[in-house]
Amino acid sequence: MALRVYNTETRRKEEFTPLKEGHVGMYVCGPTVYDNCHIGHARSYVAFDVIRRYLEYKGLKVTYVQNFTDVDDKIIKRALEQGVPPLVLSENFIQEYFKDMDLLNVRRASVHPKASEMIPDMIHVIEGLIGSGNAYEVEGDVYFEVETAREKFGTLRHQSLEDMRDGARVEIDTRKRSPKDFALWKSAKEGEISWDSPWGPGRPGWHIECSTMSTKYLGPTLDIHGGGMDLIFPHHESEVLQSECFNDRKFARYWLHNGFVEINSEKMSKSLKNFFTIKEVLERFPPMVIRFFLVYTHYRSPIDFSDVALEEAQRSFGRLVDLHGALSGLVGDVSEGVIPDLGTPDDEVLKLAYELKSSFTDAMDDDFNTRIAVSVLFRFDSEVKRIRAGGNLNGANAYVLLSMMDELSNILGFEYGAGEDDDELGGELAGSLVQLLIDIRREARARKDWATSDAIRDRLKELGVILEDGGETTWRMARPGESE
Repeated sequence: MALRVYNTETRRKEEFTPLKEGHVGMYVCGPTVYDNCHIGHARSYVAFDVIRRYLEYKGLKVTYVQNFTDVDDKIIKRALEQGVPPLVLSENFIQEYFKDMDLLNVRRASVHPKASEMIPDMIHVIEGLIGSGNAYEVEGDVYFEVETAREKFGTLRHQSLEDMRDGARVEIDTRKRSPKDFALWKSAKEGEISWDSPWGPGRPGWHIECSTMSTKYLGPTLDIHGGGMDLIFPHHESEVLQSECFNDRKFARYWLHNGFVEINSEKMSKSLKNFFTIKEVLERFPPMVIRFFLVYTHYRSPIDFSDVALEEAQRSFGRLVDLHGALSGLVGDVSEGVIPDLGTPDDEVLKLAYELKSSFTDAMDDDFNTRIAVSVLFRFDSEVKRIRAGGNLNGANAYVLLSMMDELSNILGFEYGAGEDDDELGGELAGSLVQLLIDIRREARARKDWATSDAIRDRLKELGVILEDGGETTWRMARPGESE
């Protein structure tokens, strides 16, 4: 099955074919770094991290560019309030962004350009747009004249120039030829950070940043341009106008936009003051639970944020953690690159593993449908229970299922490593001691010493370790309240 993606520009799913065979150029708009990122930012960057992972899984080389807007009115205002230089403030929040994303297992982009480091490149593009008659200067400010590119307008919003209301999300300035025109260069106000330019000291407008940074690293035509749905207008529409006028070719071949995180059916945003920072949510829930919560919804669909929803995600992800732990216990210590000598797996189990893989990739090929892909991981859980009930969950079969589960989970960025509870037990040594007690209990059961068998099981439960008997006895950490 070929990969199909929903293209905002055409409003339909299309077969994905990169411009250059075997290589994908992907650009995603990064944050404006004047504060800590909220969970809505996490939604976008987790979504595109999964998209990138899947493209690479399919054998494509991905050059992933994600910028930082580190020069902006909000940054300047916040820096003034705190009495620090704007670039110092923004750099601090860039580092905080990386801390948050590392915890959520979001891989770094191939390139993370900053607006402040690319001012000469932006000036070059602006000069080109003035030269082509698409932009004009007024008293040190430079504006893009939308009327000169009316045939390109509305590519993503599907709205004509005439239908756009004057002043809608665009600041009205009587010096402009039209209220619809937008700033490419802003002249410096007294005390503001600024750079020299042919039009006097100033700084770039927001839209020109992404056009310049994306094409510098990916060329004049991108394979994928991504971001949140709130960026479609005016940001992405403006990028199309200025990029295509400057380069005289199509700017992006596929436009992908993720849905909002909502609270009570209202978009979460800093402007509405109804947001939770990633750091605040991490104080209440583990990083992998948050990632699971975000991934377990198709990237284009809205997500309703609440503690209740996150608690349900924690229980659901706990099932996968338990499953992974049970399979790992049967397989034992596996050195990297070394396949353990566990015997020969059953043909039925081999067939099952690849059927699950096929279902997973079919879901991901359908516009990265992570909702269905995650449901495939839960099928692992039910199938393992079935195999164990039949007394056939030996080490060889467990290894096949564990390997496939790891392969598919990595695409979604899920990790099932030792959590806080496991750390309290002492990690690897504790796991070995639990396994020793399981072996002793097995011998007791073989000689029908049920009192010893039950005592070991009950004492381990008091310590937060749950034993599950089947073809082989496996163990997992108790969920909250389960060992009481």
